[in-house]
Amino acid sequence: MVREIVRDEAFLAQKSERAGKEDLPIAEDLLETLKAHAHHCVGLAANMIGVKKRIIVIRLEDIYLVMLNPEIRKKSAKTYKTKEGCLSLAGERETERHEWIEVKYRDRDYQKKQQRFTGFPAQIIQHEIDHCNGILI
Repeated sequence: MVREIVRDEAFLAQKSERAGKEDLPIAEDLLETLKAHAHHCVGLAANMIGVKKRIIVIRLEDIYLVMLNPEIRKKSAKTYKTKEGCLSLAGERETERHEWIEVKYRDRDYQKKQQRFTGFPAQIIQHEIDHCNGILI
């Protein structure tokens, strides 16, 4: 089900709780909501649809990746400054991102995964994990 996007900064600034297998329907709603906004959005976190669970979804061209409880295990020492927009917030803001990250997470089948991401995919994931941690750029 496509859900409404939350714009309440006080709500978005709260940390999200770990997601369990019972939260997989939330991941599906998040995925459907991202697909509905795909023309101008590349990632969403569950708190952006009003659910304080550690679930993110990202779009890499035509591929959608669901991550439950994503956790950055390793990251590059080298960082870069960039500007990012957010569906929940107006305008763009400057932030600093790592060039690559290694992420541990559970997939849509609740299977453990660990993967390395570089460039723009790494940037999207860092942005969405910030949402899970209550960090607004």
